Amino acid sequence: MSLYVAPMGERQPGGREDCPPVRGAHASWRRPVRKATGRGAVVGAVAVVLVGTPAGAVSGAPATEPVVSGAVVNSGHDVIVGITRDVVFPVTVTGSDDSGLAFVDVDLKGPHGGFYTTDAFCESPTACTTVFTVNAHPAPGSDDPVDLANANAGTWAVDALVDAVDGDTVFAPGAGSFALKRAARLTVNAAPEPVAKGARITVTGKLVRANWDTYRYAGYAGRAVKLQFRPKGSSTYTTVATVNTSSTGTLRTTVKAVRDGYWRWNFTGSTTTGPAKAAGDYVEVRP
Repeated sequence: MSLYVAPMGERQPGGREDCPPVRGAHASWRRPVRKATGRGAVVGAVAVVLVGTPAGAVSGAPATEPVVSGAVVNSGHDVIVGITRDVVFPVTVTGSDDSGLAFVDVDLKGPHGGFYTTDAFCESPTACTTVFTVNAHPAPGSDDPVDLANANAGTWAVDALVDAVDGDTVFAPGAGSFALKRAARLTVNAAPEPVAKGARITVTGKLVRANWDTYRYAGYAGRAVKLQFRPKGSSTYTTVATVNTSSTGTLRTTVKAVRDGYWRWNFTGSTTTGPAKAAGDYVEVRP
């Protein structure tokens, strides 16, 4: 069954949409989820758990309004998306009410019309967790073949509409925020190998990032990338130079050969792109 998620102005009291009931629910309940951007919508799914009235609720006690204290996305980490795989992450909304929290609608709003929405029953009287699935590609077999666009990368906001067990509702716009970023990759090559002590080593590489419009990785131009060295027998890398990528994302510099060890490039990320580190390339230095 496919359910339409109504706009805020069409939701009924208590935060529910005017939709047909879901049939066949047991210990858990699955509901199709719609994601919409300026280009359309895509379907996902989320598992939810029913909860009862908290044991501490006192019948006849004066009711208080529910409160949303915050929302945490992906356990506080950036959400980084490549070009082929689903990325699944939780969003936990926390709050309180004298009767306990019962149900939550969560909207994720991003740059250039980026939008995802889903809902869930709360797993405890003070916490409600739902799960989102995003991908650069359209969902296979979806009736709504829409995907992420490059313009959607950046800072996203979390809006939460929470129902309490006693029927009270609170809407909390901007309850949280997170970064949705394009995945990056780095390569490295240090040569010659081996090299005489005191000679020059040329270290090259390339920084690329996911292009959500073309479903390919492409060079990331004009970005500062650290060249790092780890001596043989050590576990610590030290930055020895910083180099900007070319118009095609390539990197190149030379360093003096002093001792055996590993060379790598390290990109710390940007507001739209996740971090990346190349695997160390070992160079033997001979007397």
